[in-house]
Amino acid sequence: MTPARKRTVRLVVALSAAVILASALIYTSFSAASPALSPTQLVRQAQPGRSYQVTGTVARGSVHRAGEILHFSVQDRAGGTTIPLSYTGTVPDPFREGREVIVTVQKQGSAYVGERNSLITKCPSKYKTAPAGENQSS
Repeated sequence: MTPARKRTVRLVVALSAAVILASALIYTSFSAASPALSPTQLVRQAQPGRSYQVTGTVARGSVHRAGEILHFSVQDRAGGTTIPLSYTGTVPDPFREGREVIVTVQKQGSAYVGERNSLITKCPSKYKTAPAGENQSS
């Protein structure tokens, strides 16, 4: 085999290996991701033993502690479906009723259990648009 042909074969083998490894990495990244769902979607689609990220608003009057466990309910942003869940781990400072949260949960029987240290609180925007008709220039 000529040296030029050897280089071509090595290049093709190396590029093929790189493509296969990149494809495996991309597949692993996407298959391991937890789908983010609203409480309504979670109730319809959740399967026991699988992790899901649920996003919604902490329901008013639902937050209470029982020792190390924080119990609260998450509802759809527009109201509607509310799911109770229990959570252990770090609770962010801005966590309170009415705030949007994202938490990774698993369905265990008829209950939802938050994965330890997976609670994230979304902070409300400092800048809100003024209602129509308000003049903002001074």
